[in-house]
Amino acid sequence: MTEPRILRTRVYEVALPLREPFVISGGSLTVRRSLIVELKDAHGKVGLGESAPFEKPFYSSETVASARACLRDILLVRVLDQPVTVPSRCAELLSAGVQGNRMARAGVETAWWDLIAARRGVTLATLVSERLAELGVPAEWRATRSHIDCGVALGIPPEMNVSVLRTWVAQALGRGYKRIKLKVRPGWDVEPIRIAREEMQRARREVPMWVDANGSYDATRDQDALRKLDSMQLLFLEQPLPADGLWDSRELGRELKTPICLDESLVSDSVARQVIAMEGPRVWNLKIQRVGGLEEACRIYARAVQAGIALWAGTMPETGLGAQAMLALAGHAGFVYPSDIEPSERWYVPGVDLVELTMDAQGRMPVPDARLDPRMPLDAELVAALPHVRESISSFPAVT
Repeated sequence: MTEPRILRTRVYEVALPLREPFVISGGSLTVRRSLIVELKDAHGKVGLGESAPFEKPFYSSETVASARACLRDILLVRVLDQPVTVPSRCAELLSAGVQGNRMARAGVETAWWDLIAARRGVTLATLVSERLAELGVPAEWRATRSHIDCGVALGIPPEMNVSVLRTWVAQALGRGYKRIKLKVRPGWDVEPIRIAREEMQRARREVPMWVDANGSYDATRDQDALRKLDSMQLLFLEQPLPADGLWDSRELGRELKTPICLDESLVSDSVARQVIAMEGPRVWNLKIQRVGGLEEACRIYARAVQAGIALWAGTMPETGLGAQAMLALAGHAGFVYPSDIEPSERWYVPGVDLVELTMDAQGRMPVPDARLDPRMPLDAELVAALPHVRESISSFPAVT
């Protein structure tokens, strides 16, 4: 039987206002702009994915503008008129002759997976489990949970206001989060950790804690600061050094007692293989966006569980729609630490997320057992297409 081909592609830009500014070492957000990719086949089935870089290149070299151009001019042309067969086929189509642009590729690739799931009437988690089996992952690591544990990621408060941070920590503990992650940078590190510990004592609730520097420390310049962090009894230090410093991260991991976790550095299965070969950090944050889609993420997962690497699921954060792909993988047994995937109410003004993510009082988020319909007018005639070759790029108005 011939598989139906993709007849239409669209990209929608969304702008979701945040509840409050989110600040990390490299930049800040007040509105989450993102790109939603739609693929429609000859039978009328639709697959949806998300490309979620930031507006400015403070986390990666990609931006919303660069991803939009890459999608419009290069990637979507490649999948038009293609038969939608196995999930891994899309990664092949998108990667040939394309360097980087992983977040742009993730939008198309996860939409391709979602289209297959829609046609078969199964969940993304089912497709992921099947792909892991094809990659030779043992049954114990293909086991799935009905929920994931959620941790909270607390940004740097405005003007590094300690009172604001105290409030954030207290609220997170009261909400039931399974762990606390603090965004840090040189000059804002020891104090927030101390405050978080004080609030745990006040609430009589101890949860695991680690810090995320987003590559803001220098291995030579910040030796004293890194040693102080090493004395703080943290679960690990997430990406203390710049993304391209793989060997530096390896060496730092030998100097400190606290494990190093890779985030921005882990961009592909090739990098994962090299980190294992050089006996580098053994805690990894896995993000669908950063590695270019579910196929590459499944390959990294397979390699990680074989090597005994401790995994946890990251987020950009995406919208609730984009988070579906990460949830599908994060429900598998190889993820051992609480995820950064948080409920929609944590990030966004109420009622604007495209798919509502929820968390119970015990800090658990369900892994969807059915495909969820997004809150978007995907077929609305008022969304006009621009005349680009055979694909269209459309704009979904910002929520105000």
